[in-house]
Amino acid sequence: MRWRTLKTKKQSSPPKTKTLFALFWPRVAGFATDIFMIGLPISLITMMLFGYDQMHTASGLDVLVHNPKAQSNPPNPIASITQISLFLLTYVWFWHHNGQTPGKKLSHIRVVDASTLQNAPYWKLILRFIGYFLSFITLIGFFVGLFRKDKRALHDLISGTAVIRVP
Repeated sequence: MRWRTLKTKKQSSPPKTKTLFALFWPRVAGFATDIFMIGLPISLITMMLFGYDQMHTASGLDVLVHNPKAQSNPPNPIASITQISLFLLTYVWFWHHNGQTPGKKLSHIRVVDASTLQNAPYWKLILRFIGYFLSFITLIGFFVGLFRKDKRALHDLISGTAVIRVP
């Protein structure tokens, strides 16, 4: 065989599959679904542990904005820490287990490590959960993805994760 023929028959690398990053609205729908599917059971557990009156106390947000309700009916810090810890454990477990919370599964999206596109390690997922609070406080953090090609929000950028579409 001639060199020219060999040169043109070079082994071609397998075609790269294009990563389809999740759009903004499916992410919102997944998050809203998770608020009910994960948030309600955790709220019920908190209510069973700390009593019905705990559900009527001021929230941490009321304390931050100096709402008068926070002065007359302050939140129980142990109940708040317990509730946040339950959210953290639940979200991180779902994200690590298969990359999807129930809401993300319904929206056909998945949380992955941005560099490998595989399940992210626990430390990145914990950082992502903490990043949710920064995105919530600024509100702009959730909308950053609208202006990026890879659709990553602030909490994704902080943690090195991405949300992709799955069939």
